[in-house]
Amino acid sequence: MSVEHFHGLCHRHMGRAVEIRTHDGRIHRGIIHRVANNRVYLQPLGRRPRNLGGFGYGGWGWGWGFGAGIALGAIAAFAVLPFFWW
Repeated sequence: MSVEHFHGLCHRHMGRAVEIRTHDGRIHRGIIHRVANNRVYLQPLGRRPRNLGGFGYGGWGWGWGFGAGIALGAIAAFAVLPFFWW
């Protein structure tokens, strides 16, 4: 499937819990936080690390509210997770 297809799919499901599988076999689960032209950014599911009032120090992990971006061209499969995964 094309990058445009996954861009639209991610944009339509922003704010929802999803599972994304990439061509290299990695599985990413999280809530879609932001969709850029070439990446989708997920908030990781599960426990959040303790930090200062919800703001981290930036870099990898939570930082300013999103995890590491996933290249839209690397997505092999996309699935919306049911509510109980939150």
